[in-house]
Amino acid sequence: MEGNDSTHRPRAARQQNAFTVDVEDYFHVAALSSAIPRDSWGSRELRVEANVERLLTILSDHDVQATFFVLGWLAERTPALVQRIAAAGHEIACHGYSHQLVYRQTPQEFREETVRAKGFLEDTIGHAVHGYRAASFSVTRQSLWALDVLIDAGFRYDSSIFPIHHDLYGIPGATPEPHRVSAPSGRTLAEFPMSAASYLGVQVPVSGGGYFRILPYWLTRAGLTQINERRGRPFAFYLHPWELDTGQPRIKVGAFSRFRHYTNLSRCEARLRRVLKDFAFTSMHAALEQRGLLPLEREPATRPRLAPLPAAALMQGRLPAG
Repeated sequence: MEGNDSTHRPRAARQQNAFTVDVEDYFHVAALSSAIPRDSWGSRELRVEANVERLLTILSDHDVQATFFVLGWLAERTPALVQRIAAAGHEIACHGYSHQLVYRQTPQEFREETVRAKGFLEDTIGHAVHGYRAASFSVTRQSLWALDVLIDAGFRYDSSIFPIHHDLYGIPGATPEPHRVSAPSGRTLAEFPMSAASYLGVQVPVSGGGYFRILPYWLTRAGLTQINERRGRPFAFYLHPWELDTGQPRIKVGAFSRFRHYTNLSRCEARLRRVLKDFAFTSMHAALEQRGLLPLEREPATRPRLAPLPAAALMQGRLPAG
């Protein structure tokens, strides 16, 4: 039996953690990029709409409001999806445009793509987008210049720094708790880093994604409990819609990439429902407000009222003309 005292406490009495979704499709993922040319994206089946609809149902079942970091490339092709997420009461944030690693872009390329994605999302939902997360958490020591670009673009918070060692990302030794991070210019913005637990002095990622699927659930739960109860701080949890999709195409890539991408897809939904019961969640913006890192804000009265779109309309993936 896996005991956890937090499962017996009222949700309101528990630490409020940030539940986030990186909205991209299976063919955007870095682990499959060697076999999926970027210029083939437009010809591939979009599976993200059905997977997001499934996620929205699960979150509704557990009365959780989340933050959806939406890829700009995808948003331009499925604006109805973005509106449906917002209409369900979730925060819309930005996941960049083309899912390129930040440190492989020039500052000008990054600026142009980020402004394009942010602007489209704001036009689609009718109000400001405050949060940003880089593809594959690729704000590293060599790309800290991106923080100044985000500040210039009007973002209030970032969630791209992972305080671990990894082959694609990470800033080992970075501050592990939500804080104000300094950009090279000396200006600051709120940072909600991804979460890792400490086991025998080693930082073990327990934030979600592939770690959530690959590690046994008891280890994830123990790590998240450690962050909430022993460290006294909230954690950031993330998932991709494709991680619920057991029917996605199997792409021929190397063994390690296959392991990262396909392991335990069939177990992900059950584990997700368990973590939503075991811990309390809110949006990332709300969690940062609770920590005093963002000003309390209410939606402007002029915000358009977004009626929920029916699932049939969502599957068409387009807004009505005009």
